[in-house]
Amino acid sequence: MTIMIGEEFIGMEDYIVFDIETTGFSMERDKIIEIAALKVRSGCVVEEYSTLVDPDCIIPFYVAKLTGINTNMVKGAPKIEEALGGFLNFVGDSILVGHNIKSFDMRFIRGNAEKCLGRCVHNELVDTYQLARRCIPGLKSYKLEKLAKYYGVSYAGAHRALADCYITYQIYKRLLR
Repeated sequence: MTIMIGEEFIGMEDYIVFDIETTGFSMERDKIIEIAALKVRSGCVVEEYSTLVDPDCIIPFYVAKLTGINTNMVKGAPKIEEALGGFLNFVGDSILVGHNIKSFDMRFIRGNAEKCLGRCVHNELVDTYQLARRCIPGLKSYKLEKLAKYYGVSYAGAHRALADCYITYQIYKRLLR
């Protein structure tokens, strides 16, 4: 079953939850350093995709401190073309669910897909940040950490892409209740 509010899909049983980690916030200057996704079928996680990405640059100290991903860890990891190609093959035309994906993650995914692979990404999106603002009006913050606390979801391992996928998956399920 798929439910739509306005132009946004919000309730379905088959979808992909994804997250990326980057060297910063600028699409022009910064690079993806990790991509992860969960394939959800009939509401249950059935498969994972997770890879570090070699950005061909030094990972800034503050990013390494936040994510735990340092320059040495990404040496020898797939380059963006391979990692993103694998991700796009994994997701296919599935609906993508993620936290703050409309204003952040998808800019990096779409920009890199176009630049590196010559591909356009047109998947339907569900942004749990926007959904939470509609479902839980009045919260002081809709950051992933605050929503995890609100719903009693473990925030362990946060700021690593796969852990953030599982956190987002749990929050999404609670938002639909």
